[in-house]
Amino acid sequence: MDLYDVSLRPFRLTDANDLFSWAGDDQVTRSIRWKTLTSIEEATTFIREVCIPHPWRRSICVNDRSIGFVSIYPGSGDDRCRADIGYALSVEFWGRGIATMAVKLAVPQVFRDFPDVIRLQAYVDVENKASQRVLEKAGFVKEGVLRKYSYIKGKLLDLVVLSVLSNDAIPL
Repeated sequence: MDLYDVSLRPFRLTDANDLFSWAGDDQVTRSIRWKTLTSIEEATTFIREVCIPHPWRRSICVNDRSIGFVSIYPGSGDDRCRADIGYALSVEFWGRGIATMAVKLAVPQVFRDFPDVIRLQAYVDVENKASQRVLEKAGFVKEGVLRKYSYIKGKLLDLVVLSVLSNDAIPL
């Protein structure tokens, strides 16, 4: 597969089957706050009520097929200078550089779409080395470990925090 076939676009209701194929997989959702989806109907509702109205959630696509997502959560008020990024990818596409390409595509778009944001940050389970590598390859810098920082799926985790600044050069 050519990484140039990777694109980001807003979710559409017609993505429900594709979304369910990966968001219905516990391996994909184990490190994110979403609950694993259990039906096509639930996927359709999720797209309509969560993805479409979200301030910045994009479908990671290969040849326009939804295989994952990238979401940005911008801060507000005194925290408007930063935003959080989260992402996930279908298991069948792990290890191919697609997540890295998706993050690299997202970062400049985010800084354009949210001009007040100068810091984009990610929190990753210390045990999720693959996701840490994705972010580092996309230009993020590891800042440290936040011990016993957050519950994800009922488990209290140590999280690595990584960031990229708007003036950092992001190699494509």
